[in-house]
Amino acid sequence: MGAAQHQPDPSLTVVMSERRQLINLAYRLLGSLVEAEDVVQETYARWYAMPGEQREAIETPGAWLTKVASRICLDLLRSARARRERYVGEWIPEPLPEAVGGTDAADPADRVTLDESVNMAFLVVLESMTPAERVAFILHDVFRYSFGEVAEIVGRTPAACRQLASSARRRLASSQAPATPVAQQAAIVRGFKEAWRAQDIGALIGLLDPDATAIGDGGGLVSAAPHPLEGPEQVAHYFADLAHKADELMVELAIVEQTVNGQPGLVVRQADATVAVLAFDVAGDRIRHIWAVRNPEKLRPWTA
Repeated sequence: MGAAQHQPDPSLTVVMSERRQLINLAYRLLGSLVEAEDVVQETYARWYAMPGEQREAIETPGAWLTKVASRICLDLLRSARARRERYVGEWIPEPLPEAVGGTDAADPADRVTLDESVNMAFLVVLESMTPAERVAFILHDVFRYSFGEVAEIVGRTPAACRQLASSARRRLASSQAPATPVAQQAAIVRGFKEAWRAQDIGALIGLLDPDATAIGDGGGLVSAAPHPLEGPEQVAHYFADLAHKADELMVELAIVEQTVNGQPGLVVRQADATVAVLAFDVAGDRIRHIWAVRNPEKLRPWTA
């Protein structure tokens, strides 16, 4: 009798094995690891709030969990506009370190798979979509759910969901440049790091696209550029000034090359704390966009 009491619940194993898929889905839908973890927790809370016989009647727990998590995300996305309007300064998706997607993650179930659907340029375009577009596109194009399954989650017809995903694809296609090989991206990011350290404005300008932009996200908690910086001269001078001020204040900053959302990026550390994470969008041999996240709440995975 005692041995039987300690037998693992097979349904629990099946249900918990879905955790990684749910984290991956929710992060792509929300652009926030913190919110994704909250969504997964709420999804499991709803599963275990059901009577046992009701849970046992569900043939595919994974499909049920995905549907519930997606609907929670959809509700969050619908309220996100209002929340973003109250956000201090610019809002950038939460950057992911390689460890969250690699073998260093403490719990394999918490890893986010790093691919093109989590690079920062991709996530920023997702932010411009309507909630229904974003959910339909991610579920169908990234996670390969049928439009019939997507329709159940979004509350629209399969034909309407097909149109939503198609509209989302057009948005992405119009914003994305041809992919630059990762080794070339890494070399350009390294060049930016060296020119930034040297406060070499000419070298910085040479690495930036004529239409380059840089956006900082401090969340009102730390200083960051209050508005997007536009044009290579403005971007180059801003970064050179940052390095100059650090020198004047004798602040030792370590600028480290590291993978950010699956692509070459830079991490700025002061003592043992991560104070900024920079993601880059490289087109050809020039940097088109820089996203600098300074909000300490978004740097939690980088300082753990």
